[in-house]
Amino acid sequence: MAKKFSKPELSRKINGDIPFDNTKTEPEAELYRLDIKTLEQYPRYSRATIQKFIKDGRVTVNNRVVTKPNTLIEDDAKIELELPAEAKSQKPPIIYEDDNVIVFNKPAGLLSIKKGDYSPEPAIEDWGEIVHRLDRDTSGVIIVAKNFTTKGMLQKQFQQRKTHKTYYAVVEGIPKQAHAIINIPLARNLKKPTTFTPDENGREAITEYKIIAQGEKRALLELKPQTGRTHQLRIHLAYIGTPILGDKVYNPKGSKANRMYLHAQALEITIPGTEHGERKTFTAELPKDFSDALK
Repeated sequence: MAKKFSKPELSRKINGDIPFDNTKTEPEAELYRLDIKTLEQYPRYSRATIQKFIKDGRVTVNNRVVTKPNTLIEDDAKIELELPAEAKSQKPPIIYEDDNVIVFNKPAGLLSIKKGDYSPEPAIEDWGEIVHRLDRDTSGVIIVAKNFTTKGMLQKQFQQRKTHKTYYAVVEGIPKQAHAIINIPLARNLKKPTTFTPDENGREAITEYKIIAQGEKRALLELKPQTGRTHQLRIHLAYIGTPILGDKVYNPKGSKANRMYLHAQALEITIPGTEHGERKTFTAELPKDFSDALK
């Protein structure tokens, strides 16, 4: 009995019923997502930022604009990223400068730290190493370091509460006490993680305030924070029923205003100078619109 072929197609080829195909086929090229390959080439950016660049039409593949991040491309495709020219920003008013530090009078609206891994918007960190920060809508005294040694020295003072800060704020309403200390612990608001809220189990937060002037429905307060919690002054003043004018986060139903009326008026700190450092107090004049806001 003849042995049967286990592969009938091969048997037919051997018998000459169908021809052999001697042509060689090249293996198909492996394809990759555009956003992933672009990220490999530009690792300083996050994948989310790369995807935004692609959707904005800033990425070309083999000289052709591609706007879908999930587009499949070959491994050797030519990828180019074109960033928009950054706007030239004017340096904020300088209060003091030496070989180690610059002290600025930050205008309201200017960021302290850039947002994300790509931000063409100017920020205080464009001109030095950030040591502490002021909220975007807060104006006044902010210090930056010109070198990492000074940065470490200054940061240590903030961490150990060896700096003294004075703020001024226009609040809606008149505090019941002309001079008092607010001691309300704060914790992150889990419902809105970018904000904070009073919480008896939170971190210690202490603010001393004093009424400097007042109108019929508003008051100008001097504030001396004894701790440095994020949004501390804004939350404490809202907690006692006199939120800061123009605070869209902690006073969303308040009067309309062109800015948040919070100003860092003074900073006392030790800077490099003598062998043990030199103690200095830097001040920024109160903006004129603060007085007008009381009327």
